[in-house]
Amino acid sequence: MSTEIDDQDRTQSRARHLLPEERAVGSDDPQAQAEAILADSDNREADPNAAPDSFLERRTSAQTVTPTEPTD
Repeated sequence: MSTEIDDQDRTQSRARHLLPEERAVGSDDPQAQAEAILADSDNREADPNAAPDSFLERRTSAQTVTPTEPTD
């Protein structure tokens, strides 16, 4: 049951925080729009080949950022 509540919270949060381009498209049901966005995101995360021409890269910030100052 906890997972179901977490999923509801996640969907409600996503519906409240639609990106400007998602808002521009408009929706009669932001909750359903958020569910579709999250489902697509989950599918792409589970299967990096789910979306054509996409590549899911997993790196840590230490692998992507060149330090500008030496660490202590």
